[in-house]
Amino acid sequence: MNITIPKQVNIAIELLQNNGYETYIVGGCVRDYLMGKQPSDIDITTSAKPQETMRVFEDYKVIETGIKHGTVTVIINSLPLEITTYRIDGDYSDNRRPDDVSFTKSLKVDLARRDFTMNAIAYNPQVGFVDYFGGQNDIQNKVVRCVGTAKERFGEDSLRILRALRFSSQLGFEIERETSKALFVQRGLLKNISAERVAAELKKLLLGENVKEVFVQYADIIGAVIPEILPMKGFEQSTPYHIYDVLAHSIVAVQNIEKVPYLKIAALLHDIGKPKTFSKDEKGIGHFYGHAEISMKIADSILSRLKFDNFTKQRVDTLIKYHDVPIEPNEKSVKRWLNKLTPEIFFELLELKRADNLAQNPAYFDRQQTTYKVNEIANKIIAQGECFSLKDLKIDGKDLIALGIPKGKVIGETLNKLLDFVIDKKLENDYQSLADYAKLYIIR
Repeated sequence: MNITIPKQVNIAIELLQNNGYETYIVGGCVRDYLMGKQPSDIDITTSAKPQETMRVFEDYKVIETGIKHGTVTVIINSLPLEITTYRIDGDYSDNRRPDDVSFTKSLKVDLARRDFTMNAIAYNPQVGFVDYFGGQNDIQNKVVRCVGTAKERFGEDSLRILRALRFSSQLGFEIERETSKALFVQRGLLKNISAERVAAELKKLLLGENVKEVFVQYADIIGAVIPEILPMKGFEQSTPYHIYDVLAHSIVAVQNIEKVPYLKIAALLHDIGKPKTFSKDEKGIGHFYGHAEISMKIADSILSRLKFDNFTKQRVDTLIKYHDVPIEPNEKSVKRWLNKLTPEIFFELLELKRADNLAQNPAYFDRQQTTYKVNEIANKIIAQGECFSLKDLKIDGKDLIALGIPKGKVIGETLNKLLDFVIDKKLENDYQSLADYAKLYIIR
């Protein structure tokens, strides 16, 4: 199999080889090429030591990005290329990064330190693929397998535990048995991973097509970083509206929602408060009164702990808070919700409601029609430029003051009353009608 690599990469390989150094592209980019995908970036590995690499590229801009660990960045025709010396990693005392590295002339030794076989393949146009650990075969068979002993690989860098799950979700690969066993044995090491790293891997995992299978099989692994999800596992809902336990229901919702990270997170956590709010009536039917509010608080705590950005936290909190509130399919109701949430959040809430319903008992999928109707009404309101917020009113606070209405709280009260009347179609949204009513409202 021949692959086409960028000209800048070919230039780098040829320059290093012409100066007597072995050079290959390596890692995820080779995996992507073998899977017929275009890699987003390309890593290069070489037998040249960092100072030797810098001498080879003395006519180019060179950045010492990680020279201690053997990496320099070379800019060739505006493309930055990371070039790393073949290396042997020392001890990983923090279960994340090697305390020190030493350089080697052996490509095989360098590839042996990598995480998974699919990421331990090297390539250059003259030699072709160099695959000492069966990575090509594992890619063909859709298998995630550690290079060497899985327990050691995860002990070196415990982020690899989440990476294994993420690759399984993204690529649809099955995690090989020994690698899978090591995930459970070593999951306690995840406490050593920074919150930001956990958040980054979680987002990628949730975007994968295979997310349901990964969560069902590896909930206890994910629970090592988000223990709040563990009570959801196996928690039967005891209601005719649901055919899944709380966790499975949430994951099916994740599968059905748009591929936007914060929407995926909202779908995962929208019912996380259900185990805390469960009760049964005299007929044995389960109820979860107030679960949306509790779910929002738990979700906010999780996202804060994992150091998600404020936008994500605020958006997820809002979507979870209102996910179970009914929205009537009529103009008045829809306009009030558009005003309360803004159109962008309103449509995202409908998307969460749609995904939530598709994760329930199929006998109740007819609720999709209500969501569709609400969506249709909202689009019509916006397309026709109808008034549903204060900024749409043909009168504002300055106008009211000019009419003689005193400054202060009464201005806001008057504007909101005018908006209510316009939404209820008791008033036309034109200046004169609004001004006349405003004066009458103040007199009253």
